[in-house]
Amino acid sequence: MRTNVLVVDDDDHMRIALKESLSKAGYAVSLAGNGLEAVEEIDRRSFDLLITDVKMPQLNGIDLLQHVKDKRPLLPVILITAYGTVQDAVKVIKKGAFDYIQKPFNTDTLYGVVKRALGVNAGKVIYASREMKNVLSSAQKVAGTDATVLVLGESGVGKEVIARYIHENSGRKDMSFIAINCAALPENLLESELFGYEKGAFTGASARKPGKFELADKGTILLDEVTEMDLRLQAKLLRVLQEKEVEVVGARYPKKVDVRVIATTNRELSKFVEEGKFREDLFYRLNVFPILIPPLRERRDDIPPLVAYFLKKHAKGMDARVEGGAMEYLKQKYWKGNVRELENTMARACILSNCSVITMAHLPEQDSPKEVSLGSVRDMETRLILDALKSVRGNRTRAAAMLGITVRTLRNKLNEYRDMGLDIPAKED
Repeated sequence: MRTNVLVVDDDDHMRIALKESLSKAGYAVSLAGNGLEAVEEIDRRSFDLLITDVKMPQLNGIDLLQHVKDKRPLLPVILITAYGTVQDAVKVIKKGAFDYIQKPFNTDTLYGVVKRALGVNAGKVIYASREMKNVLSSAQKVAGTDATVLVLGESGVGKEVIARYIHENSGRKDMSFIAINCAALPENLLESELFGYEKGAFTGASARKPGKFELADKGTILLDEVTEMDLRLQAKLLRVLQEKEVEVVGARYPKKVDVRVIATTNRELSKFVEEGKFREDLFYRLNVFPILIPPLRERRDDIPPLVAYFLKKHAKGMDARVEGGAMEYLKQKYWKGNVRELENTMARACILSNCSVITMAHLPEQDSPKEVSLGSVRDMETRLILDALKSVRGNRTRAAAMLGITVRTLRNKLNEYRDMGLDIPAKED
């Protein structure tokens, strides 16, 4: 079934244009001409996303946002704002809106924000394995601090889910959580998205634009795929971490911010440092508390509950289930795309089975492990473990606690490394 989006705008042309754009992208779009009509629609039926203009008669977008937060707290809301209402947009972001889109905007901007907003409710952690229990234990311990967290793991393992878990279990949980994909934007756009700019800062800057760090003030910012950030921007990020202030493009003075930073990467950061692609000082600033999420093939106990969760999500109330042979196949599949690939597989299986009984006929063929290179992930795991051990002067118990694994698991890993001829840090007196 398609994702249901409610678009609210008193401008007929804008309302229709949004419907056409979103419908082309495959969304099921409903319309409301003002806030009161939207309240009736939201109270009457279920939606996956709300997009609303800020300035409307009778009930404006800010009041509508408050109604949604009271009645449907998990429904993500995107605000559409004109240049004159940027400050209002900043305020409502802090009140719980997912993000805002500034007029005029193009379809790429719209699709990007919508896609990220629809990923918000994927923040629930579904697991049964001991490996993920250890990950969550580490996340829980660091959540109550303001320490910078570096979440490592292959693409699709759930790095953003863990980042959201940390935020939602922190003292900042009632403030903004803002995620930005550093790999999705070119350098010049990424800079303005992160740090903002003043009116007249450059050609085309006809209004002030607050950056994501400003919008995340008192909350949390997630820098997804931080290794893709240009070296010049890395220097500006380092300043944010060191001085707690951002350099707004075109501003005379820096702006103070109080933001908790969580970064993610599927790369081996230490290798990027050695190659001169990532600043060493920034690496140490980000690597305060590393969390490594194992790939799905190393925590197969998580597959049955994840399958059940994705079936419930995509079957939309219909009684879909997986027969025994198909479930065993899912538990043994290699999953080079990890949890993201599993969800896509279950969504496709729901369609092919008419959300009924899913059999082998509804599942893709097994992929070959030979096609997947594990070298970089293993190198990253090895470096993470050895760095942790070195930082606690060889203390196995403290290193295991820092990594979120058992001492026995750590000991087994170290034995493997010795067999590989690696130097293991000795315990210091």
